[in-house]
Amino acid sequence: MHIEIRKAKGKKKYYLSHSYRKGEKILKIRVYLGEDLSDKQIAEKRKEAEVKIQDRLRSARFIHDPYRTVLTSAELKELRSLEVKGRIRLIHLSENDWLKFSEAFTYDTNAIEGSTIEGKEVANILEKDEWPDKPKEEISETYGVAEAVAYIRKINEHVSLELLKELHRIVFKNSKPFAGRFRERGVEVVISDTFGNIVHRGAPSSQVVSLLKELESWYKKNRRKYPPLVLAAVVHNQFENIHPFQDGNGRVGRLLLINILIKHGLPPLNIELKNRREYYGALQAYEKDGNIRPMIELMLKEYRKLRKTLKK
Repeated sequence: MHIEIRKAKGKKKYYLSHSYRKGEKILKIRVYLGEDLSDKQIAEKRKEAEVKIQDRLRSARFIHDPYRTVLTSAELKELRSLEVKGRIRLIHLSENDWLKFSEAFTYDTNAIEGSTIEGKEVANILEKDEWPDKPKEEISETYGVAEAVAYIRKINEHVSLELLKELHRIVFKNSKPFAGRFRERGVEVVISDTFGNIVHRGAPSSQVVSLLKELESWYKKNRRKYPPLVLAAVVHNQFENIHPFQDGNGRVGRLLLINILIKHGLPPLNIELKNRREYYGALQAYEKDGNIRPMIELMLKEYRKLRKTLKK
């Protein structure tokens, strides 16, 4: 790490800079220290800047490889057997089935993120345009999620940056001013638990686009190599690791997950609110160890529940 000095309009601006290799590329991280600083001020600010750079480096290395752990043939056989055990059938959902699924998915995926709208209220909003006495943003996002489900039924696209932005725009067009836009440079994401411990740190904003392009490329390369559940689990989990949007990543990630499944001829899948703790645990297992099995086990569990829901 070294100090960079840039002159602008008669003033000196100081940065702590660090270069590192990523594949064949040499990338650089800079942290602004201030302008017209004394040696003492530079030394004081450098310590804090070094911590920030180390945090960014950990994030950059952590999310570098979309799959991180290459599965052996034995592991792939095991995961395919899990799909068989889950008795996932290639089924054609009727319009009534899709309505049931869309309403259940809309309720659960919004409730996971804190929406106070109840399941029956979701049905009334979507079927009758009857609004409960709840925040307008939550009502807007109820319409938005249902519209996004309808959208992915129509399109042929599997995974792309434009698809991600469009899903985010559809869901949040009437509730968030940054709908459809990735995080801008300088907008970083750090998620803490109730005790103030950091449980997740999104990718550095400067690397969001390049990491998403890597993920898109990985999917295109492996879409015929791995079972659909593996593809969906990895893309969803990796998307959540990157956390490309300022807010709304969970809902877009779960929409992306069902999009991949239905594009491979499998039924859509809903992560229920009651399984939120298990869902977050599966995300943590992938983030810490690259372990996708907890997510696949949860997906199989949700598929079994889906069959019961559609029979009602």
